[in-house]
Amino acid sequence: MAKFNFNFDSIKKFLLDIIKRFSGDEVTALSAQLSYFFLLSLFPLLIFLVSLAAYLPIDYQEILDMMSTYVPAEVVVMIEDNLDHVLDASGGGLLSFGIIGTIWSASNGIKAIMRALNKAYSVDENRSFLFGRVIAISLLISMLLLIVVALLLPVFGRMIGIYIFSFFGASEQFVTVWNALRWIISSSIFFIVFLYLYKMAPNIKVYFRDAIWGALFSTIGWQISSLGFSYYVNTMGNYSATYGSLGVVIVLMIWFYISGIIIITGGEINAVVADNRGRR
Repeated sequence: MAKFNFNFDSIKKFLLDIIKRFSGDEVTALSAQLSYFFLLSLFPLLIFLVSLAAYLPIDYQEILDMMSTYVPAEVVVMIEDNLDHVLDASGGGLLSFGIIGTIWSASNGIKAIMRALNKAYSVDENRSFLFGRVIAISLLISMLLLIVVALLLPVFGRMIGIYIFSFFGASEQFVTVWNALRWIISSSIFFIVFLYLYKMAPNIKVYFRDAIWGALFSTIGWQISSLGFSYYVNTMGNYSATYGSLGVVIVLMIWFYISGIIIITGGEINAVVADNRGRR
């Protein structure tokens, strides 16, 4: 079995392969397609998540507050306004009566990722339409559950730490360490989400040890790029002056576009690792 050796020549070849694939597989064009499907899937996904939050010890406003860490403030305001309108019009019955249609619509974004990752591995999608949709929906639900946990930890992490502190008589330093640790745990959950996505989405057998590198890249890259873009838009960018009322939508699409590049590049990294290890 071929091994991937970490030396200067192999790293140089690895980076050159990524650059070649980035251009050859039209990552930027696929990312533009992803951003479109992400936009169509956004509100069905949030509606389902917010409806699900009604059965959990969390308010959907707290979900929006957590989103504001990574998403520009203008986008959060737009999402909040539209969610309030949809939820008021539905009377809160979305989860019970519209769950199938909502999940079906939200899974379109996962289907788009599946097509992009198949492109990265140079394989065709020969799974049936129904089977492919079942995979997309199962991926969506699994990722949602993990994301809910990731959201709950920052919101309730301090409360849990204080409870442990009072119950076991731990020191105040423990609470400080716990407050830092819960953010690490949240990042770890996002890593698991990407790892699971890269393992299950492509129409090819992917080993976990090959998918780790792309998942690690996407976890770090997505958080850094999202925080950086959010900071830029909130402090320096003024898209409303250029695009008027469409400024918020443009900001959202650019964020989706950047996210798409990160996700697909992670898949390309995994494909190159698999090739170098003789997996394919």
